[in-house]
Amino acid sequence: MAKTFTTATAPGAFPLLGHTLQLRRGPLKFLTSLSTLGDLVEVRLGPCRAYVLCDPALTYQVLLDDRTFDKGGPFYDKGRQVLGNGLVTCSHRDHRRQRRLIQPAFQRDRVVSYSAVMGKQVMSLIESWRHGQVIDVLAEMHALTINVTARTLFAGKIDASHVALIRNSMEVITCGVTRRVMLPATVLEKLPMRANRRFEYARRSLRQLTRQLIADYRRAGVDHGDLFSVLLTAGDTNGCGLTDDEIDDQVLTLFLAAVETMATTLSWVWHLLGSHPKIQTELHTEVDTVLNGRTADHADIARLGVTGRVITESLRLWPPGWLFTRTTRSETELAGRPLPAGTTLFFSPYLLHHRADLYPDPDRFDPDRWLPENVGPLSRGAMLPFGAGARKCIGDMLGIAEASIALATIASRWQLDPISGVDVRPTTGRAVLAPRPLHMRLQQRQPLREQRRA
Repeated sequence: MAKTFTTATAPGAFPLLGHTLQLRRGPLKFLTSLSTLGDLVEVRLGPCRAYVLCDPALTYQVLLDDRTFDKGGPFYDKGRQVLGNGLVTCSHRDHRRQRRLIQPAFQRDRVVSYSAVMGKQVMSLIESWRHGQVIDVLAEMHALTINVTARTLFAGKIDASHVALIRNSMEVITCGVTRRVMLPATVLEKLPMRANRRFEYARRSLRQLTRQLIADYRRAGVDHGDLFSVLLTAGDTNGCGLTDDEIDDQVLTLFLAAVETMATTLSWVWHLLGSHPKIQTELHTEVDTVLNGRTADHADIARLGVTGRVITESLRLWPPGWLFTRTTRSETELAGRPLPAGTTLFFSPYLLHHRADLYPDPDRFDPDRWLPENVGPLSRGAMLPFGAGARKCIGDMLGIAEASIALATIASRWQLDPISGVDVRPTTGRAVLAPRPLHMRLQQRQPLREQRRA
């Protein structure tokens, strides 16, 4: 029997402003409160109506029908202006072709080959750490994920100077994109201010590097086993591949998607482990047993059960992508309510992941809720760290592999301890839900076999 969905209107709208103040001052609390009202809840953004999807099945229905409920709304429309028409920001009209062309870069055999690069970059990072050192965890994880992404994307021709250029450019671009996407359009973006000049210079520098590498790769004419080789050689059924402009857009999109989400995920993992010593001990026992002192590789992931559950539960509690929009491309009906073309819909993985009817005690960090014997039949749409449907994240397998290899390898050699008195909070003024401030103290540890020898 089909479920009957309920609709409601959120209370507390202010004249002219609507619910804008609630979304700015306490968006997570406001969003999670809506699920008690109905499955589809109307909110006001200034004078405009929008709807928040609060039910997992209803959300899944919308995500499956990406023709009717297309990527659009304030975030994507603005993101398209800043990032170009890449895989994340493009509309349904362009998505099918782009995804078909890029998909081979994320097939399992490619992901396995990238894993060696991941392990090497993890070791390069942690070899620079010192016992007792206090680190900015988010900054360290950003450095790691930029290096991993750069080396998996451009394995054939990249050197240390290129990686430094990418790192410096991405720091500026990330802040600039967040400011432009999250804030309303303003004339300030066009003024020759220092922040605007730095943003345009960083974006131009990354584009110039991409064009240089396109020329180098085409001149070499070989598959370097990396993502960039796939982007250059991909062709559809008509033999048409990606243009240079489209490759530029995909490179920027891949960097932003991979670096921001993975750095944020790993940062939350370290914070949660530091706050839960028992679970941290279970993780250390596992990585010492499975790895026995060596760097993790792709073949280890299947045996790293605790590691995987820690990552999954972190993604449930603190999904990096916490709020997304869709736009109706034609008149339609949803939950029994007629919606005109151009209606904006919001869906929030954070909201769905914190429903008490789906996850008992939803604010508790409990990796064991993902043990096979504990996992009940979840509704489709109840767990959406990577989205769903045709627009599901193309790099989900790659992301899980990177997180698993990084977490297991680092945890086998280091323990990250919290700094007392520091109140870590999620930032909601960014495109991702990152923990700030997150400074932790490094404690060097020995793998189990070395402890036994000692």
